[in-house]
Amino acid sequence: MSEVDNRKRRPARRGMYILPSIFTAGTIGAGFYAIMQSLQASALEPHHFDYAALAIGLAIPFDGLDGRIARMTNTASDFGKELDSLADVITFGVAPSILAYSWGFRMLPPTMDPVLRHKLLQVGAVVCFLFLICGACRLARFNTSADAKPKNPGRPDRKYFVGMPIPAAAGVIAACVHCFLGTPVFSAAAAGVWIGLIGLVGFLMVSTWRFWSGKEITLTHRHPFQLLVLIGAAVSVLLLFSQVLLMVIALGYMFSGLVARAAYSWTSRRRRIPKPDGTVSRPTIDPS
Repeated sequence: MSEVDNRKRRPARRGMYILPSIFTAGTIGAGFYAIMQSLQASALEPHHFDYAALAIGLAIPFDGLDGRIARMTNTASDFGKELDSLADVITFGVAPSILAYSWGFRMLPPTMDPVLRHKLLQVGAVVCFLFLICGACRLARFNTSADAKPKNPGRPDRKYFVGMPIPAAAGVIAACVHCFLGTPVFSAAAAGVWIGLIGLVGFLMVSTWRFWSGKEITLTHRHPFQLLVLIGAAVSVLLLFSQVLLMVIALGYMFSGLVARAAYSWTSRRRRIPKPDGTVSRPTIDPS
């Protein structure tokens, strides 16, 4: 047996197992910070809403790194998986639901029709709670289903999530809040749109539609210098135009699932159109 094989099969040191958990703890810390900022925010201090949104946004790469580091260092464990799921519920479930309610409904002006305001607060609380429940169910399904397949399969060379991932759903809420720099909703019409958006994101999480996972992208590259320059340029542009770019990225990913579902339904109906001889062609499903 070669020395390379020995290194590959050598078990990881015990201290290495804490490395992925550090990133998971960072995700939990960002969620706790976002909750605290959402509770401190007010109409006179809307910047706390923006801080909460940024904390949720920064937690998304942390959530992706802990799993990759665990696989790279061969330190994946059941404890790490459970801790990661709990962190996702806190940071991408509880924190964005509190932020969505506080930003979108709690700051409605008292001069509004009191009956309408009360109804908006009630419906908003229910929708935000449903967002949290949908996120928890999405995580439970992801943890218990082995090799789940979407109902509208895509390209065989790509990997897909079944339903919108909870970090992406939380990213939609955080991007909307950051786009307005934390300035809360003050009108009934905007609150109604906010209710519809939260409900749509919650539905997409528990749907069986496909969302691109990006798992085929690897960090290993033959030209690391060019890759670092590219990442640095992307981060710089993102920091300069974060309000617009984060909104475009978040909503673009959300609508990608809707477009994929609509395209699949359209092609399926086209294939079911009767031929001149009276036969009907059935759609073929690609394994993905």
